[in-house]
Amino acid sequence: MAQFLARMDSTGESAILAGVYLDGQGTTDEPLDELAGLAEAAGVTVCGRIIQRRRKPEGATYIGSGKLEELKELAEANDANLVIFDNDLAPGQTKNLETALNIKVLDRTELILDIFASRARTSEARLAVELAQLEYSLPRLKRMWTHLERQGVGGVGLRGPGEKQLEVDRRLAQKRILDLKAELQTVYLRRQREVKSRKTSRTVSLIGYTNAGKSTLLNKLTDSDVFVKDQLFATLDTRTRRWSLPGWGPVLLSDTVGFIRDLPHHLVAGFRATLEEVNQADLLLHVADASCKEVNEQISAVYNVLTELGINEKDTVLVLNKTDALSAKETADGGQGTEEGASVSVLSVLLEKYPSAIPVSAATGFGFERLTAAVSEALSKEFCGITVTMPIGNGRLAALLAREGEILSSRYDETSATVRCRLPKHLLGILQREKDITIDGLPQEPPPAW
Repeated sequence: MAQFLARMDSTGESAILAGVYLDGQGTTDEPLDELAGLAEAAGVTVCGRIIQRRRKPEGATYIGSGKLEELKELAEANDANLVIFDNDLAPGQTKNLETALNIKVLDRTELILDIFASRARTSEARLAVELAQLEYSLPRLKRMWTHLERQGVGGVGLRGPGEKQLEVDRRLAQKRILDLKAELQTVYLRRQREVKSRKTSRTVSLIGYTNAGKSTLLNKLTDSDVFVKDQLFATLDTRTRRWSLPGWGPVLLSDTVGFIRDLPHHLVAGFRATLEEVNQADLLLHVADASCKEVNEQISAVYNVLTELGINEKDTVLVLNKTDALSAKETADGGQGTEEGASVSVLSVLLEKYPSAIPVSAATGFGFERLTAAVSEALSKEFCGITVTMPIGNGRLAALLAREGEILSSRYDETSATVRCRLPKHLLGILQREKDITIDGLPQEPPPAW
C-alpha cells in the first residue's frame, strides 16, 4: 500500500530548495544546508535556493506571492523539475503551489519519508516506513485523484468516478494502517522480550543526530565493520556488538537510527520497536558532531526526540565527535588547531557549555581512553564489585548473582564456590542476611551522624 505515496524517481531530478522561516527559525548563515544534505541523500541535484522570512506563513501557498513568482522564475531558469520546501505543507498548500509552479512540490516530511523508504532493509523498518507514509498521505489522497475527478458526471447526489475511487482508496489505506499497527505492535513486543533477555550484560546505546559518526564510533570501539557513509540517514536499523570495555568487561553496544530536527511524528512512532534498545539501555552515549555549526541545535533536537519517546531521564554521556575535522577547520581559518582540543576555540566554547562532555575523534581514536573511563564510571555508579564465598550447594544464591549481577569469575573446590561479580547495591542487604557465606569488597558505609 506504499503506492499511496509514490517515491520520487530520483534519476535526473533537479530541485530548487525553498524555506519560509518565522521569527526565531532559520537563524544560521545557511539554513537550507541540512535540506540540501537530505536532497543529496535522496539522489536529487540542488540547482538553486530561495529563502523568505515572515511573521506568519501565507495561508494558500505558505510562501508570499512575490517570492512565489521569484521561485517560479528561478525554477524555469534552472530547468528544475522539483521544488522542496524546508517546511511541512498542508495538502491544499501543496496543491496550490504545484498549480502555480507547474512542477512537483515536496515538503520536508515527504522528503524524509522518501529517504527512509529507500534505506529500509529489514522487514521491521519497511513496516515502520510504510505506516508513516500511509498516515502522511491519507489526508492528501484527494489531491492525488484530481485527474479522475474531471471525469465525473455532475449533479446532486451523483458521485463521479474520481470521488468513488478516492473513497475506496481511503478505506483501503485505513485498513492497511490498522494492519500495520498490529504487525508493528507484535514486532515491538518481540523486541522487548529480545532486549530484556540480554539483561545479563550491561547495555549501552549510541544515540545522536544523523551523520554524527555513531556507526564509525561503533566500528572503532568494537572492531566491527557495519556500514558507514558520510550521508544523512545512511542506515536505519539497530546494530548491536560486544564491546570489551576496559576496566569493566564485556558490554553490549548498540547503534540506532539517527535523529533530526522536526523528525516526522509518524516515523518516531513507527520506529518505536527499533528504538527499544535505547529504552532498555543502562547508559546512553549521545554522539554530537562538534565540527557542525549547528551542533547546539542538533543536541537540543535529540533531547526533544528522547522526550517525545519518554526516555529523557536516562544516564547520558555527551560525546563531542569529529574533533579531527574541527581541528582541520580551525587550522584552515588561521587558528592553532590541535587534535587534543584544548587550544581549539570552538571546542573550548562547547566544553564550557557542556563541561562533562567527552571530546573524541572516531576516525583517529583520539579521546577513547577518557571515553571508556567515563562509561565504566557511569555503569559502576549503581554497582559494586564483591567476592562471595558460599556453600557449593547454594544454587539459589548462585542463580541470584547470575540473574541480577554480572559474573566476572568463578572458582570451585569440594565444599564451596567463590564468585567475583558486580551486583546492584540495593541487593547487598539480601546477601548480608544469607547464612554460611562471606562477602569481601563491601563498600564502606559512612559513619552515622550523631
